[in-house]
Amino acid sequence: MIDYNDTIAKDFAVMLNLELDNLKSMLLEKNRMYGDSALHPIRMFSKATAGEQILVRIDDKLSRVASGVADIEDVILDLTGYLILLMMHKRIHGLNTRLG
Repeated sequence: MIDYNDTIAKDFAVMLNLELDNLKSMLLEKNRMYGDSALHPIRMFSKATAGEQILVRIDDKLSRVASGVADIEDVILDLTGYLILLMMHKRIHGLNTRLG
């Protein structure tokens, strides 16, 4: 993980790039492991849209936070990733940025 006490990481742009690189690596790794299932689900059981499925995943993460059964660092990264995926989904489908 990132050590903000490191003198190199004192600069906002450096810290931002480190966080974004970490997020990007996580999303690329999950996409490699699971395929493009977030944006193009196989719909074997659920017929919900990709956007609805992403919203359900966000709800599940927030539920774990509310019940106190989640590592907050992982949850923050996962939630940020799901929000990025939601933005990508909305742009792909020409949807506005409102939820729902």
